[in-house]
Amino acid sequence: MATLLKQSQIVDNDQWVVLEDGQTPEGATIVSLSYWQENQQALAELSQAGQLGLHLNSDETADLVAEACDQFALICVDFPKFADGRGYSTARLLRERYGYTGELRSVGDVLIDQLFFMKRVGFDSYALRADQDVDDALTAFATFSNPYQGDANDPRPLFRRVNG
Repeated sequence: MATLLKQSQIVDNDQWVVLEDGQTPEGATIVSLSYWQENQQALAELSQAGQLGLHLNSDETADLVAEACDQFALICVDFPKFADGRGYSTARLLRERYGYTGELRSVGDVLIDQLFFMKRVGFDSYALRADQDVDDALTAFATFSNPYQGDANDPRPLFRRVNG
């Protein structure tokens, strides 16, 4: 089972449940993009209650939910394998182009080596692959102390952050 980290802390009791085939969504529920597209009206009440989450596969791009992204309290972006970087682009677009302010979670093949960079593009929670060491993961967020470039959390370049 994956360990969940949120804001550099271990989360022991995640409220979110992935909707399985045949289930009725209730409570904090994560649905697939296709399920959401087919059932938007039925999911409106969950959305208004802040209980609707969305799972995006790596081939499902941010523009597919662009203007509607504020309907989701949580968006999970899948990394099917370590070398697949499409999730980074999805996260950055959701945060910067579409103004998504909810929880953005990386899921799938999430390794310690990726955490620092995932945070820079806007992820704030991470479902680590089961074989990853949690203590090493918590220290990975501080891999670099002062990156030169701005990021999704602070767009100012280093010279702007240091001098004002």
